[in-house]
Amino acid sequence: MLKSMTGYGYYEYQDDDIRMSVEIKSVNHRFCDVYIRIPRQLSCFEDKVRYLVTSRVSRGKLDVYINWENIGEGAKKVILDEALARAYFDAMNKLADDLDLREDISLSVLARFPEILRIEKKEENNDTALEILQNSVNKAIDMLVEMRKTEGEKLLISLISICRNIENYREKLLKRAPYVVLEYKEKLASRIKELIEVNMIDETRIAMEVAVFADKCSINEELVRLKSHVEQFEDIIKSDGPVGKKLEFLVQEMNREVNTIGSKANDLDITKIVVNLKSEIENLREQIQNIE
Repeated sequence: MLKSMTGYGYYEYQDDDIRMSVEIKSVNHRFCDVYIRIPRQLSCFEDKVRYLVTSRVSRGKLDVYINWENIGEGAKKVILDEALARAYFDAMNKLADDLDLREDISLSVLARFPEILRIEKKEENNDTALEILQNSVNKAIDMLVEMRKTEGEKLLISLISICRNIENYREKLLKRAPYVVLEYKEKLASRIKELIEVNMIDETRIAMEVAVFADKCSINEELVRLKSHVEQFEDIIKSDGPVGKKLEFLVQEMNREVNTIGSKANDLDITKIVVNLKSEIENLREQIQNIE
């Protein structure tokens, strides 16, 4: 199934002790580029999160934001460094005696000194944390992948429509091509009559000139290859798995065939059709930039 590279996934988990959320945003990118913002206490699991994402998403620029918070009773505790407090107290008393100061040292003054009182978070159980994290990341990826599939279905409809347009223009070229040689033959014969001003024309020489012209301006091979590329394109967009890079190659080949047709064209009608074909192929190129 065709997938877009644009998507969004979100999952939130909460129990009596833990609240966490995982948010994933995905946009176009040539390769799979994953940026992860994860809390310090979970940083040891960053590689596992990256593996979970890359095992299910093959292309795109993905931003993964993970928030984790302990909300249960006892999640935080205040630590008192009594020895440090006494050291501060003794140092301040000595300073007061040395400078003959009479101001009393209060508890509020001591509490403002660094490291006497500090808040520590409850240590995480790594096994529990990893299980919750993996489940939450997978749930967010589920939502992301589903959205990418939905966008991919819309792209599929658009791409098939463009392929139909390309085939219609190819059919017009196929019908127009034989008349180019016939018109050239008529123009050549008419021009020769004007130049030599007689009715005697060397039909063999004209036939040879027309044959050379027909060989130079023949676009049959290009039209056959263009049809093959379009058919392959349609088969690929209906297949499973990542297909974006294959489609990019086919669009390049389509463009090459049409450019060759344009360079061979010695006909205004064919030139107009080629312009329309190039426009449709450009539409294809733009659309597949967002395909995984």
